[in-house]
Amino acid sequence: MIPQHTIYKQVTLVIGLLAAILLTFIVGLGIGYSSIPYHRILPTMLGNGEFRESFVLFEVRLPRMLITLLAGMALALSGAILQSLTRNDLADPGIIGINSGAGVAIAIFFLFIPISPGNFTFVLPLVAFWGAVLTAAMIYLFSYKRGVGLQPIRLILTGVGFSMALSGAMVILISSAERQKVDFIAKWLAGNVWGTDWPFIIAILPWLLILIPLTFYLANRLNIIAFSEQVATGVGIRIERDRVILLLIAVGLAASAVSVTGGIGFVGLMAPHIAKALIGKRHQIFLPIAILIGGWLLLIADLVGRNLVEPDGIPAGVMVALIGAPYFLYLLFKKI
Repeated sequence: MIPQHTIYKQVTLVIGLLAAILLTFIVGLGIGYSSIPYHRILPTMLGNGEFRESFVLFEVRLPRMLITLLAGMALALSGAILQSLTRNDLADPGIIGINSGAGVAIAIFFLFIPISPGNFTFVLPLVAFWGAVLTAAMIYLFSYKRGVGLQPIRLILTGVGFSMALSGAMVILISSAERQKVDFIAKWLAGNVWGTDWPFIIAILPWLLILIPLTFYLANRLNIIAFSEQVATGVGIRIERDRVILLLIAVGLAASAVSVTGGIGFVGLMAPHIAKALIGKRHQIFLPIAILIGGWLLLIADLVGRNLVEPDGIPAGVMVALIGAPYFLYLLFKKI
């Protein structure tokens, strides 16, 4: 049974994070290359704005910020699942190669397979998913040992190796491609949020609406798997089957996010850690906090990055890496 004071703390944190996200949205809607006075935001939202105000708000800023928020949520939840499955605090979809697998699949699709612009938005998350699934399957096979099962440390090391190999494959792919297509892939690799139209929100939203509730349904199994393999087997959990299901959920969340935001890492590393530090390690309690922190982190990174240098700004992936890389080193030295 979850203590009452823990539930009260969770509700307080959720309300606080939602308020922080709302405040960030308000700030982000007003500032930028074409600023909108804050007293004009509400009238414009209600349909009483000028054409320029309506265009900037509804066609540029609002969809971009919603995409960034949703992608950050997906990456945070994916990272939380991977950390529990591997029982390793350093696990992250970007670090262990899942993002790289999705990236190579997107690069192959974008460079060599013609498709109509109308279907491109909705096909891309599926392409990223299958690229990430194939990568995750290879990592899983190389990490699995007959008679012992999945070895978490081996999974991390194998994932890092695959990530490096796939990065090399990406360089080979783009070395002979057209300049225009190379520019797109280079922006994708840097984590430059490019899917900034409403169709991209429609493309990513079903993944979250299905996979987030499914993760919460399996939260108690995550608790047991994260605690001990022997305990999980002892209470009758089919651990390998559940690991595969949860791994597919993590892959789907990460792939859907990076298909529209590019190769963004470290959000899945930092958000679960911050959430656990705030409220503890029980998944039913910390997962909602981690999801909101992940969305907020990426939202702030993109907001700061696009307003720091005009007009193109600094990619959100670079901004997150500036914070995430030192945090990764801190966790690494803490574990040694």
